[in-house]
Amino acid sequence: MPDTHVLILGAGPAGYAAGIYAARAGLTTTLLTGSTPGGQLMLTHEIENYPGYTNISGADLMTTFQQQAQAVGTRIIMERAEKADLTKRPFHITTNAGTVWAADTLIIATGASPRWLHAPGEDTFRGKGISVCATCDGFFYRNKKVIIIGDGNTAAYEALFLAKVAASVTIIARGNRLTGEHNLIQQVHQEPKITIIWETEVTAFLGTEKLTGVRCRHTQTGLETTLDADGVFEAIGHIPNTQLFTGQLAMDENGYLMTQKYTGATSIAGVFAAGDCQEVIHRQAIIAAGSGAIAALSAEKFLTTPGTPLT
Repeated sequence: MPDTHVLILGAGPAGYAAGIYAARAGLTTTLLTGSTPGGQLMLTHEIENYPGYTNISGADLMTTFQQQAQAVGTRIIMERAEKADLTKRPFHITTNAGTVWAADTLIIATGASPRWLHAPGEDTFRGKGISVCATCDGFFYRNKKVIIIGDGNTAAYEALFLAKVAASVTIIARGNRLTGEHNLIQQVHQEPKITIIWETEVTAFLGTEKLTGVRCRHTQTGLETTLDADGVFEAIGHIPNTQLFTGQLAMDENGYLMTQKYTGATSIAGVFAAGDCQEVIHRQAIIAAGSGAIAALSAEKFLTTPGTPLT
């Protein structure tokens, strides 16, 4: 049974940053990439808001993260955690390859997966006209026509952000009202660039070489229409990748891990969380990376505190 001082689950900004900090602290550090190395950034065609980089793709940025983590000593394993026993230390994590890792500390950086419509054309234009992050990709739609799918807080935030740069913003809401925070909804209704189409669902994404719009259906009448757009932002929610820890770690009602402020500590001593699996608002690469560093520093302190010997 291989063992490690720090075991990191997840190969996004949070996981790689945790690996860099833990390995540089002289701790044996192992990172299991999971099934989607690079995380959601792999869906981002171009990034301009990560300090130090301009005009870099999400895939290239994550390659840089991986190379840096490996250069300082992080052991990267292309396996996925499938079973977790957190009842005692060392914690035991079993992977899809059947390997059982014994870890003195565990950093969970498994992220969150966006909800997708799974409508025709979505796979074709995902990352090439269809996005799930206005803060990440809104700049590329300056003075253009965009559509937002959704009717909750996320859709409202995306709409208000995009209204600052886009020529027009159309929210396609399946219900007959927005379900977000009252003040947020007021701001949406007061923004002249934002139009809302009620009781409507998107049934297909249209275009050939580039996205040109969407096909919609009214949920009450069945009437179908076509709307032109340069970009579409899906804002129908995220699913935290925390199912492996259900019943073992404290979570909120949506499955996000509950962590201690400033440390990333979870409800079990020695287990920390970072990135989008515990951060429900901003979902930015730089914030995830920062939380990964915090989790690693906390793990180092946990392991080196008198009375907490290394195994």
